[in-house]
Formats: sequence, structure tokens, C-alpha cells
Amino acid sequence: MSNNRYKILVVEDEANIRSFVRTILETNGYQVLTAGTCGQGKLMVSSHCPDLIILDLGLPDIDGQELIREVRASSPVPIIVLSARSHEKDKVEALDAGANDYVTKPFGTEELLARVRAAIRSSRHGPETGGRFVAGDLEIDYDGRRVSIGGREVKLTQTEYNIVAFLSEHPGKVLTYAAIIRAVWGDTDPGCVKRLQVNMANIRKKFGAKPGLGKYIFNELGVGYRMQEEQE
Repeated sequence: MSNNRYKILVVEDEANIRSFVRTILETNGYQVLTAGTCGQGKLMVSSHCPDLIILDLGLPDIDGQELIREVRASSPVPIIVLSARSHEKDKVEALDAGANDYVTKPFGTEELLARVRAAIRSSRHGPETGGRFVAGDLEIDYDGRRVSIGGREVKLTQTEYNIVAFLSEHPGKVLTYAAIIRAVWGDTDPGCVKRLQVNMANIRKKFGAKPGLGKYIFNELGVGYRMQEEQE
């Protein structure tokens, strides 16, 4: 299926990077809109209703974090941050503000395209109240609250299942520790991060992940976790 039905807005003040990203996307069949400032980006969002926003944070008029918050207050459109800021704090703040993903400069063409595909795919999935999620050999039966890999049921605790189900509701999206903790425990105590990490270690072990290698659920060090994209 052609990607040309998807319209992507690139908000980037550096003309050479903006042109480079535009060329990458158009070569791969996407429609592309561009803006050089946060103000221009706001106008483009309201007038063109893009399917995805690729956003730099260091804009000349207003910090890109502000655009994330404004867009997220009224729209679920996926946002990928593309920034030279590599500090963990910047990544966490952007993701907590509502960004779906964070890519640091310099970046690889194939990585950016993969993140774009993941963000667009995830935007087609809201929280599941029933049905199934399938990614490779992993299958989640929401109605039965059952998880299986290769047809073999994986025995999870209630908390472990809740974590897996929440991640699967946002395939391809990096979910911060805080977001997962709020969804599963309704708590924002920083001490809960350790509890989450312990549960995640158990989940990944049951899923057959080897040390240092992700399987279905991937660890974004210091930020959060990402569920593998759903396969149709």
C-alpha cells in the first residue's frame, strides 16, 4: 500500500536539515509540509491537520516543548521529536509532554523512516477493550487476559499482564517510566520505578529475552519501554 495518503509536518529551523528530511520522506511516498518556527508549525497543524509531526525542540521563537503541549491538548496526532539534545532529562520531558518518540541528531535515514512507520501505525490503535494484539509469535487476548508466544501461554501475574497490555495499546511508542507507573499503579512516586523494573525483568525473562537483547518489549535506557509494532 502506498504511503502517500499520510501527510507529515516537519517543524525544523535549519534549512538544510529540513530539506534533507523532506527529501527522505517524499522519496518514500509521504506528503510533506514544512515550517521553520513554532508559530508557523501551529498554523500548519490547525490548517492542514497532518497525520504526523516531526519536531525540532530548538526553534528560534518558542521551544518545541511548548508546541508539543499545545498540540497534545487538542489532538492525538503522533509527534516525533528530532533534536540535537541528547540529555536524558530532555527526552523524558518531551515524552511526558506527549511526544510519541525521540530521535537524536545525527540520525540514520532508515532509523527515522522506521520511527515514522511505527508512529503512524501506533496512531491507528487506541486502548483496547477487546480483541487481540499480534506481534510476531506474541499474541495478547484482551478479553481472556491471556498472553501466548508461539501458541504457548505465558503465565503472568496480574501486574505483569497490566504492564504488557498497556504497552501493547501503544505499539511502537516509547512510554516513559512515569506513564507506565501511572497507568498500572496510579502512583507517581519515583520509588515505583524500581518496582516497574523488577516486574519488567520478570516479564522479559518469561518472554525469553536474552540479556542485552530485546524480545517484543524494548528498553529505552533511562527513559522507558517500547512494545514491538503490531503485525497485520
